[in-house]
Amino acid sequence: MTPQQEATIRLGVFLGVLVFIAVIESLAPRKKRTCSRAFRWTNNLALTVLNTVVVRLVLPLSAVAVAEIALQKQWGLLHLFNLPTWANILIAVVSLDLLIYFQHVLSHSIGLFWRLHRVHHADHDIDVTTGLRFHPFEILLSMLLKIAAIVLLGALPLAVMIFEVLLNATAMFNHGNINLPIWFDKILRLFLVTPDMHRIHHSVERDETDSNYGFNLPWWDRLFKTYRAEPRLGHDKMKIGLPEFPGSDVQRLDVMLLLPLSNKKQTDKKPRT
Repeated sequence: MTPQQEATIRLGVFLGVLVFIAVIESLAPRKKRTCSRAFRWTNNLALTVLNTVVVRLVLPLSAVAVAEIALQKQWGLLHLFNLPTWANILIAVVSLDLLIYFQHVLSHSIGLFWRLHRVHHADHDIDVTTGLRFHPFEILLSMLLKIAAIVLLGALPLAVMIFEVLLNATAMFNHGNINLPIWFDKILRLFLVTPDMHRIHHSVERDETDSNYGFNLPWWDRLFKTYRAEPRLGHDKMKIGLPEFPGSDVQRLDVMLLLPLSNKKQTDKKPRT
């Protein structure tokens, strides 16, 4: 797969999912907005564009390109076994998803990582663009971690492509302000992280923020006892964001970029180490 083909597929899926979720949010929103959608979208999407440029400048090779090199050099554990292609892809996608789960847990557990991750949680509303709202340094750290995992694992380029597309699409989906039928949500969250499941993770309550870390597969939260079925006050009354950043200025691009430097801390429980 050429870099141009990869870029075309990823951009096509990205735009398709973004528009699709945005339309559903407009037709059937789950929660009432507290901020101007135009203001939030302008800044969140500007941060997304900035992140794309920064990653390309700092890391000219994509994760798929690294997987191509690993395949040529036969680097990685999976190349030690004569597995069928489908098994290699399945193991790689599931393993990388588990890696992202643990990375997310660490982002809440280690003070330096939490400073970066606060940019994501400081959004006062949660919708499809929240799934794209991350500090550039966090994006770079995540990419470096994925690249190291891809080389050690020996994930096939197709597996990495599938994982990257799935991660991006499901992040937009489960951050979507979508009002899914309760019965459908209960079934779907057995196989996929749903908006109602992940929205709890964006609660202002610390114990709810530190739950439901999954982005794609919902199994890790149940397996590692971080799953929470419902927010304490229910979705309608649950507040979104971080209590230490109540002002609307936190939605501005320049403030988001400088947010890791802020010394404001949550006071409801012990500080993150």
